[in-house]
Amino acid sequence: MLAAPLARLLDHVSLRHPIPARIVLWDGTDVPLGPDPRVAIRLRDPKAVRYFMPPSLDALGDAYVDGAIDIDGAARDAIAVVAELASQGTASMVGKLPHWARRHTRQSDRQAIAYHYDVSNAFYQKFLDSRMVYSCAYFRHDDDDLEAAQLAKLDHVCRKLRLRPGMRLLDIGCGWGALVIHAAGRYGCKAVGVTLSENQRDLAIERVAAAGLADRVEIRLQHYLDIPREQPFDRIASIGMFEHVGLKHLGEYFKRIGELLRPGGMALNHGITSADPDSRSVGLGGGDFIGRHVFPDGELPHVALAITELSRGGLELVDAESLRRHYGRTLWAWSDRFEENLDALGELAGEQRMRIWRAYLAGCAHAFDQGWINIYQLLVGRPVHRGRLLDIDHPMTRDYQYVDD
Repeated sequence: MLAAPLARLLDHVSLRHPIPARIVLWDGTDVPLGPDPRVAIRLRDPKAVRYFMPPSLDALGDAYVDGAIDIDGAARDAIAVVAELASQGTASMVGKLPHWARRHTRQSDRQAIAYHYDVSNAFYQKFLDSRMVYSCAYFRHDDDDLEAAQLAKLDHVCRKLRLRPGMRLLDIGCGWGALVIHAAGRYGCKAVGVTLSENQRDLAIERVAAAGLADRVEIRLQHYLDIPREQPFDRIASIGMFEHVGLKHLGEYFKRIGELLRPGGMALNHGITSADPDSRSVGLGGGDFIGRHVFPDGELPHVALAITELSRGGLELVDAESLRRHYGRTLWAWSDRFEENLDALGELAGEQRMRIWRAYLAGCAHAFDQGWINIYQLLVGRPVHRGRLLDIDHPMTRDYQYVDD
């Protein structure tokens, strides 16, 4: 009985919108959805049908994570097929707020970060670059590999902030320390990195010591709201962190950045944004899957909301750059590395978590490619009166950002 409604859906899909895939039912029935199938979706038992009624990225992602279905084929092909199937069976998800928790206390923030980042350092080392930069890379050239692009991103951030020897840099959400190590080693600044992940903190301290920079770099296990304001910083970077802040707390977040920044100083916020002008979830249910399995407490504002809130916090927007296409390419590079190490990653994190991450990386890459989400670098300053001028420590043009090495 369960097979009948599914068969009707599949017939509708194959006739109205052929997809290069096939569905293999629990009894061995093979149902092609179009010519030249590159992907096979295998339903393990009749209970798997419920994930298809109707299909969405959220439901089909859960089916894969729960082991109700298996998917044969390359991750790039699989996510494209699943998205096509979801688009045929699901109404637009615009207007549906994601099911992410919105309390965002210090305790809930720590728990959310621990859930995502404290899998194990070895897990992330299997698919990130050697510096373990877990954020969007910057592909300056078409033939750049992930290593080159992540180094270019670190330089791009440091150049935008115009780091100079002796400056004090704060990195909010410092990860495994790549930016603070690069900034101190190459640009001569003194850096403080804060994270809520003990795994990240411990490895970052080791990496700082190995680089011989313990006298210039400090790594703290600390919430950004608990950073003392008595000694403001010349520069602040927040890379891939404000997604965890929550829509209701964006104003408080940018206000605190302003309080931690010396008058005239500059800050750079690098974060993922929603494509929906009202900061609602888009993408055929993909946001719900990510909120439930990958980023608890995550919320994505539209860039317009971010700019509004930073302005209310007394900061002046100087430069805004979209890196959407860069992040799609970054995620596919991570996804490809993940595919090459599935067995090892399953041993490190368990079968279910491996499945979550496999679906998440390919799904996010697809989402950036489709423009469902974006990522912006927002360069801001804390204006200060100098005589009759309201000024910031920033050049009049962008020329300084693009000096060749």
